[in-house]
Amino acid sequence: MLSDSEAKELLSFLHLDTRADVRGQATEYILGLTGTRDGCRYLQTQPGFLKALITLTADSSIAIVKDCYHALINLSADETLHETLIKEADILPMLFRNLLDPEYVFADRICTILTNLTRHERTCREVFRVMQEQDVGLAKVVEIFCIEGFNKKALLHYLGPLLSNLTQLPESRHFLLDKERCVVQRLLPFTQYEGSVTRRGGVVGTLRNCCFDYMYHEWLLSDAVDILPFLLLPLAGPEELSEEENEGLPVDLQYLPEDKTREEDPDIRKMLIETLLLLTATKVGRQIMKEKNVYPIMREFHKWEKEPQVIASCEKLVQVLIRDEPEAGMENLMEVEIPQDVEQQLKDLDTKEQEQVEKETLLLLREEAEKEVVEQPNMQNPEGLER
Repeated sequence: MLSDSEAKELLSFLHLDTRADVRGQATEYILGLTGTRDGCRYLQTQPGFLKALITLTADSSIAIVKDCYHALINLSADETLHETLIKEADILPMLFRNLLDPEYVFADRICTILTNLTRHERTCREVFRVMQEQDVGLAKVVEIFCIEGFNKKALLHYLGPLLSNLTQLPESRHFLLDKERCVVQRLLPFTQYEGSVTRRGGVVGTLRNCCFDYMYHEWLLSDAVDILPFLLLPLAGPEELSEEENEGLPVDLQYLPEDKTREEDPDIRKMLIETLLLLTATKVGRQIMKEKNVYPIMREFHKWEKEPQVIASCEKLVQVLIRDEPEAGMENLMEVEIPQDVEQQLKDLDTKEQEQVEKETLLLLREEAEKEVVEQPNMQNPEGLER
């Protein structure tokens, strides 16, 4: 890497009052460093360069600003640099200030950086703290996420994964689930948002995290929120159900059209099922889901699904829906204490199940590859012709 004298000279070029062409070459060099693991680790020891990149996001040259954001995205993708970026380089105030600007061209890149910085709980907590200090708050993030066209120059789809990351924190979940604020209700329509798999997946991940707090399950399933149709509709297909089965379903799921399609992304389908499974953790949740006739939807989904990991999740949900209620004292599955020997047995079973899923996935991939093999045409010269 650079010697101390070379680093000092390069840093002297990374100022707003330096000639534009020199600044441009210097930022290009830093961007190149961020493309390698060794380069990122070197910059971790040089917070001056990180601070300079943040300063130059205010440059008058669009090309320079773009290079600075690309470099910051690369750096934020490396978990070991999160603390340095947040505490030493103090990146967050600049990110939040520009994120809230409805005219800011690079807001999508800011969303990506914030999503990277919140992947792990320790730095996620720090991001959440600074959000509160900067008077941004989770309410504002949800607001600009839900207002399509808030920023005419950016899509802001990566606010979805950001919200999902933030809800790994109990305080974020409690805010979204505050019964007086009606925040979670605003997110529900995005489980079927066709414009972006990133936005859709981020919202489903957010809802799944919120469902870890079982004390809200009855409220989420009640008419006050009515979460169930928003989780089931992406999993429901065009299959014809009996009149009795249709009548037992929520109104939005009754008599679906022949052209009804399911969620195309298998990871989102899996998260939707995991969210439903979490909602069966309490007795009241299981009762409501049985009364709402969830089983026929999942039965038809199971027939349609091809991805082994999604099938495994579906089968777990179906087992809960069709089996008898647990004995007294075991109604809340999240509070049941499992003996150590039984816990180990369950872990072993999970390991075996995962191995089986991986085998089935490999077989599925091989079958798909074989289908894509096209017979090669005969490349010999046609009879009677010469090259």
